[in-house]
Amino acid sequence: MTKTKIAVLCSGGGTNLQAIIDFQKAGKLEHGEIKIVVSDNSGAFALERAKQKGIKTAVFDRREMSKAEREEKMMQTLKAEGVELVVLAGFLSVLGERFVSEWKGRIINVHPALIPSFCGMGMFGLHVHEAALARGVKVTGATVHFVTEECDGGPIIAQKAVEVRDDDTPESLQKRVMREAEWQILPESVEKVAKELAQRREQKEL
Repeated sequence: MTKTKIAVLCSGGGTNLQAIIDFQKAGKLEHGEIKIVVSDNSGAFALERAKQKGIKTAVFDRREMSKAEREEKMMQTLKAEGVELVVLAGFLSVLGERFVSEWKGRIINVHPALIPSFCGMGMFGLHVHEAALARGVKVTGATVHFVTEECDGGPIIAQKAVEVRDDDTPESLQKRVMREAEWQILPESVEKVAKELAQRREQKEL
């Protein structure tokens, strides 16, 4: 079975990207392969993580071009690489309707909360954990979902709960949600969707 070609989109440190790379290195990403890592931030450490593993990279810096130009170039690059699955791993740019439509049912995102809680516009990074602590919830977690035109509104693929401790800060909660939830369910979800796409492609070829 031909492996599903994957693009991972990142804006920052790339810890979720690293989790997928490690998953792939361990032989667990049986039906997928990371073909390219794309960033909207030329200073993203995610790019270094990719380069260290010999993975192709591309940068379309959000400070240097318009959203429309950036997305057009991203689409051209992903198509040239034959990308079938797009994974948003800490990607801070909201994708436009045309991009989402092009990979409909083939874009997934990880969100650091249990959707539908603490999600939507403006809810990213530490903002999510600050909101969870301000609300006083006892359980939070992470969600992997398909990306649609509605921000954080697509069908859910996987969720994992994480306990909120009395002495948590946004930073400590963020780290625990990453370690106990995001870094587990994101790679597993990438494999799950990559497998489904590979099987679908194989059936078409029969």
